[in-house]
Amino acid sequence: MTPPFTLGFEQVRDELMLMQPSGCYWLTANRQEDARCLARQCIAAQHTVTLIASGLAPDTLLSPAPVGGPAAIPLFSLPETRRALHAFTDDLARVLSEKPRLVLFFAPASLWEKLTQDELRLWTKKIQHFLNAKPITLLIISFGSVINALRTRLQGLYRHVDGLAQLDWQQDCWDYRINWWANSGGMLADRALRLDLNLDQFRLLEAEQSTPLTLNDEALYLAEKTVLEGAPPLSSQWTLFDSNAELHNRAQQASAATVIFSLQHNDQIPALAEQIHSLRRTRGSGLKIVVREMRASLRYSDERLLLACGVNSIVPINATMSRFLTMLEGIQGQSYNRHVPGDLSALMKSMQPLQARGYLPLADFCQSVTLLVNNTLLPENGKGLLVALRPVPELKPEQALTLCKPRRYGDLVTLLDDRLYLFLSSCRFSDLNTALKFIFHLPHDEIFTNRLVWHEDLQILSEVRQLTSQVPTAWRDAPAPVAAPSASAVAAPQARRQPHNITLGQDTTT
Repeated sequence: MTPPFTLGFEQVRDELMLMQPSGCYWLTANRQEDARCLARQCIAAQHTVTLIASGLAPDTLLSPAPVGGPAAIPLFSLPETRRALHAFTDDLARVLSEKPRLVLFFAPASLWEKLTQDELRLWTKKIQHFLNAKPITLLIISFGSVINALRTRLQGLYRHVDGLAQLDWQQDCWDYRINWWANSGGMLADRALRLDLNLDQFRLLEAEQSTPLTLNDEALYLAEKTVLEGAPPLSSQWTLFDSNAELHNRAQQASAATVIFSLQHNDQIPALAEQIHSLRRTRGSGLKIVVREMRASLRYSDERLLLACGVNSIVPINATMSRFLTMLEGIQGQSYNRHVPGDLSALMKSMQPLQARGYLPLADFCQSVTLLVNNTLLPENGKGLLVALRPVPELKPEQALTLCKPRRYGDLVTLLDDRLYLFLSSCRFSDLNTALKFIFHLPHDEIFTNRLVWHEDLQILSEVRQLTSQVPTAWRDAPAPVAAPSASAVAAPQARRQPHNITLGQDTTT
């Protein structure tokens, strides 16, 4: 009987990581470095394994050599093409023997974008039929910026995929979520683990007790007084405070109460994020934290930061008093289930990673935009907008650049040929005209003849790669060498000719 294969996690129950023979299992990770650690840990836990990689050389996964694992590992590369995917099972049948083994297929998520949903379903079905008659287990590990789209597509393939799980980085730990997982003992589904990484080995992290022991204050409302727009406490269950700081101090003794902060100005965001983060980390998931925007000051990036720090609900500026109270009723009984990282400074840096604004040289512009778009903690296809603007013929690009005054951190501009390239961090497509209105002193419709906009991650990265290829390099800027003339090519100076007097009509032959 062929023994099952394992993922190799430490302190995790076998039924959550054993893979049965003749099965196909699929793991996904946001970051390539996490996927690499998964692959190396799995290789180290096997007696026999075959490694197939696409998009990179397979031997890079084995450098340095994993501690443990088989003495010899067959290595194969798969081209990133549709044709290679369709011929995958034929290639396996040609190069693999009938001996029991684990085949680990390491590939970026973008590879599966080459297949439609029907083609992907038929591909997994073909893999299933191939494995049914062989003592071989196939483990696919995928990663990349389009991983969320791939996860959505894989949800409907449970008939052909024996196991599906995902690994997400949470700043100070990793969330490992099992959609479904088949083993010799049956099928498990909808499980969540929290993992830690120690010496390149994922292991189970014991979660702290976050459920409050008592819920006797769940009917209390603790609020900064301006959120009621000058009204007195609505009942005996309401307690008002003169400032957010006083409210935070009182909320340190609460377990399940509703805590309502006010936001008057954007400068309050760092202090407010610190107070909310402290409450969520110390008082647990039962506390219901609300922020009400009293003046128009909340940006899209600020909303994401507050939500990541532990806010249950954000009440926008245009919400009426009755709507505000209805939203408070809607969160009663809720429990905050998202992970809040312990390092607030790292969390704020990841939510607002670009600390530059204004003009950048083309190379620095491309590097900064690539860094932000590859940030896995920011929402997919929501990092910002890349805009190309062409000035009117009467205006030089350099002159248009002097009219561009980005004010927000993360709003960058560069110049290439006859176009201005703007990157607007955390800007929605619907807010583009508003953003351009604040960036340019003159009406932008009168300055530019046309514009191109990229808003999806893959579109932005593809365009930035094209811009990077046009960055001047040292050899492009260096003048062409001029060869020194050889000695033979230098002609001797000719003797100066002397003039002669000639009389017209006179015979000069004699």
